[in-house]
This record gives sequence, C-alpha cells and structure tokens, in this order.
Amino acid sequence: MINEQLLNPQSIVVIGGSNNVHKPGGAVVRNLLSGGYAGTLRVVNPKEDEVQGIKAFHAVSELPPTDLAILVVAAKYCPDYVSFLASEKQVRAFIIISAGFSEETHEGALLEQQILDTCQQYGCALIGPNCIGLLTRSHHSVFTKPIPNLSARGVDFISGSGATAVFILESAVTKGLQFNSVWSVGNGKQIGIESVLEYMDEHFDADRDSLVKLLYIENISDPDKLLFHATSLIRKGCRIAAIKAGSSESGSRAASSHTGAIASSDSAVEALFRKAGIVRCFSREELTTVGCIFTLPRFTGKNFAIVTHAGGPGVMLTDALSKGGMQVPPLTGPMADELKAQLLPGSSVANPIDILATGTAEHLGIAIDYCEHHMPDIDAIMVIFGTPGLVKLYEVYDVLHKKIRECKKPIFPILPSVSTAGAEVQEFLKRGHVNFSDEVTLATALAQIMKTPAPAEQNVVINGVDVPRIRKIIDGIEDNGYIAPSLVHELLSSAGIPTVPEFVSDQKDEVLAFAEQCGFPVVAKVVGPVHKSDVGGVALNIRSKEVLAAEFERMMQLPDATAVMVQKMLKGTELFIGAKYEPRFGHVVLCGLGGIFVEVLKDVSSGLAPLSYEEAYSMIHSLRGYPILKGTRGQRGINERKYAEIIVRLSTLLRFATEIKEMDINPLLADGDDVIAVDARILVEK
Repeated sequence: MINEQLLNPQSIVVIGGSNNVHKPGGAVVRNLLSGGYAGTLRVVNPKEDEVQGIKAFHAVSELPPTDLAILVVAAKYCPDYVSFLASEKQVRAFIIISAGFSEETHEGALLEQQILDTCQQYGCALIGPNCIGLLTRSHHSVFTKPIPNLSARGVDFISGSGATAVFILESAVTKGLQFNSVWSVGNGKQIGIESVLEYMDEHFDADRDSLVKLLYIENISDPDKLLFHATSLIRKGCRIAAIKAGSSESGSRAASSHTGAIASSDSAVEALFRKAGIVRCFSREELTTVGCIFTLPRFTGKNFAIVTHAGGPGVMLTDALSKGGMQVPPLTGPMADELKAQLLPGSSVANPIDILATGTAEHLGIAIDYCEHHMPDIDAIMVIFGTPGLVKLYEVYDVLHKKIRECKKPIFPILPSVSTAGAEVQEFLKRGHVNFSDEVTLATALAQIMKTPAPAEQNVVINGVDVPRIRKIIDGIEDNGYIAPSLVHELLSSAGIPTVPEFVSDQKDEVLAFAEQCGFPVVAKVVGPVHKSDVGGVALNIRSKEVLAAEFERMMQLPDATAVMVQKMLKGTELFIGAKYEPRFGHVVLCGLGGIFVEVLKDVSSGLAPLSYEEAYSMIHSLRGYPILKGTRGQRGINERKYAEIIVRLSTLLRFATEIKEMDINPLLADGDDVIAVDARILVEK
C-alpha cells in the first residue's frame, strides 16, 4: 500500500544515519538535507551525538512519533526495528535500504516475511528491502547519485533494480531529462512496479501528475495488473516505455542472481507490451531517449526535415529514419529556392538542409522558420548543430531555444559537441530542454514509438466461434498430450478456421480410396511422431495410387507411427500461427511466415490472447517478412483480412480452452482470397 506518510511525510527518521557520507546511512542523510526536505529530520545512531548537524538519538526508544523510517542497518535487525517503530512510534511507512533478504538466502526471505507481516498488521507502506530508496519532490530518500532535476512535469521512473536505476539516471541527466519521482522497489515484497502503477492510475490527475512513465522491470509478478493499469494510464493521456530484462536464457540467470527475479518468456513480454501500448526498449540509452521524445509535443506524421551544418550526421540520420519507416522528403519548388537564396552559397536545401559549417545562428533560424511556416508536408524538424571547437554556440542555442518555444512542429535538438561545447550544451539544458547527442539512437527510439500500437480493446471476439462445441470437445478429452488429428480438425472447425479436407487411417485401402475421391495430387503425412518432417514423415505432390501406396507402407514403418493422413495438395504462401500457455500471462499467440523456416528465421510476432482485429493486423504488419505477404515483384499478396480473422478466432478458441498448452498451425496456405489450415497439432493438459 502507498500512503501519505510515504509520499509526503511530515517527519523522517534514518536508522543507521551517520557522518560518513561514503556509506549508505550517511549518504541518505546528506541527500535529504541537500534536497531541502521541509519536515522534521531525525537520525538514530548509538555512537554519535550529532549527525551532519542533526541531534542524534542513541536508541529508537527515544524517538517521538514519526511518519517515515529509513532503515540502513544489517538485515537481521530490521524486523525488530520495524515492529517497534510501527507499534510504539506510529511509523506508517518504511524504506529499507538494507540487503541480505530473499535475494540472498532462505533465512533472509523469512526476515522479509516478518517485516511484511508487521506492515500489514499496522497498515504501513513498505519500499524494499534491497533498494536505493525513493526520490520525490518532497524528500530525497536515496543514498545514491546523481540526483536529477525534479519537476512536476518530469517523468516518473520505476525500477526493479537499484544499481540499474542509477545508471539509467546517469544516462538521463546527460540528456537533460527531468524527473517527477524515482521509485526503486528492490525486492518489492509489498510495493512492486505493478503496485506503483496502480497507485498512479487510481490517483491520476491530468493537471497535476506526470504524463510520462519509464519502467525497468526484472520480474513481472502480476501481468494482469500491469496490463490493466498501464492501459488505463495510457488511455488517460500518459505515455509509457519499459525495459524488460532477463528475456534470454543467460539474461534470466543474471536477473535471478541479482534480485531473485524470475524472467518471463520474451514472447509473452512482447505480447503484453503490445496489448498495453507500452513502448519496449532494450537499453538504458534507448529508454532515456524515448523518455526525452515523450517530453516533446506529440505528432502523428512521419515526414522530417533535417537542418544541419554537418553533412555526414545528416546522411546517417536520413538513413536511420528511412530504415525505421519514416521519411525525409525532398524539398523542392519556389519556397525551397527562396530558402536557398537566403543561405550561404553552397548550402543545400534538398533535405537534409545543409547550412554549411560556416552557417550562423541567423541561418539556422531562417531554415527552421521555412520548415515551420512554408512546408506543410513536414511534421517535425531535427536540428544537428555542434562545433569544431572554434566558436562558442551560446547565440546559436539561444535561437534554437526560442524556436522550440515558438514553433508548433516538434523540434529535436541534436547537439553532439558535449565535450568541446559542454558549457553551451549545459546552459541549453538548464532552460528546460533535452538533447539527443546521437542522431541514430534518436531515430531508432522514434521507430520504436511509431510501431507501438495504441492499447487494445479487451473484448473477446465471439462472432463465428462455437464456444459450447469447443468446451464439449475439450471436456471429452481424457488423456494429456497431443490430441488426435480428428479432434484437431473439430476444434479448428468449431472456431471457424477453414481446414483442408483430410482423412486419417491405418488401413491402406481406405487411404487410397479417399485420395481417389478428392483427386490427385495429394499430400501424405505420418500420424504419431510430433515432428513429421524430421523423420521423413511428409510426402508432397503424390500423383498416383501406386506412389501413395508405397509412401503409406514406408510411413507406417517409422518409429511411433500409428496412421497416415492424406490431404488434397494445395499451393500458396505458407503462413504460421502458434500459441503457448505461459504461467501468469495466459496464451501467447505467434504469427509469421510458415513452413520449415519458422524456427530458423524466427520472424514471428506475438500477441496476448484474447486478441482484437487491430492487434492481429499490428502483429502481421510488424513482421520483417511483411513485404512478402503484401506482395512483391508482381506477386499477389495474401488476404490479410482472412489471416487476421484466423489469428483472432484462434485466440478466442484459446480463451475458452485454457487446457490447450501448446499448438501450432503450420502451414496455413494463403492462395488468392483463401487462407486454409493445412497442418496443425494441439497439446492438451487438463
């Protein structure tokens, strides 16, 4: 629980505060004092009479009632301190900096549980243990640096790792990003990342609160809560970006050893973020760059003008924007000619607009004005302006400051000379601006924002899905494992997913009769082995009874073979849909190009069931191979509507059949207007 004593305490006591500012206890006191904490600050230290100018209490029994206690003592002493302070001194909020709890040993986990039990008994808020603290505009209860500029319109930052939070703050400070609050939840025994988002959502005030939330997550303990409150905040006007660490196998081990986090499946994380509308980032620099972009005016277009005095960075930025699906359109016509006439000879206005290394502050202002007022196709302006070390840039950055304030179109300042023009850049940042010192990092972050969809609707699409029939089929399955092809066919049919006619039998005569009835060529597939292709259990384009008979006899000799399936041979673009049940997340649905290359190319998109049509289209469009699906080099594209419809129907099937733990349809064949399931397997665990 988050309460007023945690957020705006009238009194704070630091248990273990000291005069040594190179230790956590001393550093917390230093930061509280330098941060101008307006309430009553107390310190408990049995060996000191005064700590950094504050009278020290030698024991907690001497304390008057206090709102918030910050514990910087050995883990073994913390439960007793919490119990005494909560019961005798009316402390109702705790920040436990100390480590040595569940992240290290079983004994530490028991100590942590004792603390939580006490906090629940007395209605206390608990941050930590094993954290760097809490930083707000009210109190700087952290032991680390840097302390960023704090502003009501700064960003809220919530981190599951204290050390990583410090490194992210380092990255942010160099860019000029300001903060409203910094939450280091540590082990998150009571208040985790989801709880902080919940509080921010339920107490949200658009006129007062920050509209930007940045997250560093090592463990998603409650995906539903994260999804609900992130979606709600975004719909209220907030923007959220997050790093989820521990998505690879080795990364998961690293996360577990650091804070006892359990990494979630990366596809599940990707699906959750897509559904919520969270911009996913993969590095500290990317997260803080996205945070800086979020502080600028919103825009919906994709056309950029680049104003630069250095050709190379302009070209690299153009390339990076184009790679990310954005555009740097050529500027032509009378207005472009008029602009060129006002710049130095040799300047280029083709876009990038190169005002040359000798271009002045006045030239920069003229170029920005033309982009703002005379070029309606331009949605935003990027300005690259550094120095070779020969001139001071105060005048240039003063013009840039004024234009950012005046222009309706967003202006992205790219000021790379943070060393040779460090003083000028710092003066620019002090005026409330941000700086993107690397143009390619900026373009990459913009691409992530652009491709992140809006939060999805949470409604389940039932139309065309026979839920009672699905439940009857599932309820009738007695054994766990991969179900028979006939049941697979029935389930897909119940969900309204079209399938190719097929016949399964262990009798050769029956298989041959079906093939003659549906007409050659046909496909034969062994039934039994999970990976048919790996054991030679698939034969394509069989054109005669004799060949089919021979293939039947061969396949029935394969290990684990129980029957042979025969289907009409179809052609088309091979697609893939798969699903896997992830504990706590639910079903993750995957889509991509099909065939034998799914696992090799790994070009798949993920979504969290149940899916909306908007989510399905977003999944399809985010595939690297989407140009193939759209149609290239004269080839006709697939029917995207039907592909999306099958994805949505499958997600609805899974919503009402949670016993399905794994399934894939591979391939789906897209030919003309049709998209048909050719082969599928379903694993059921009841």
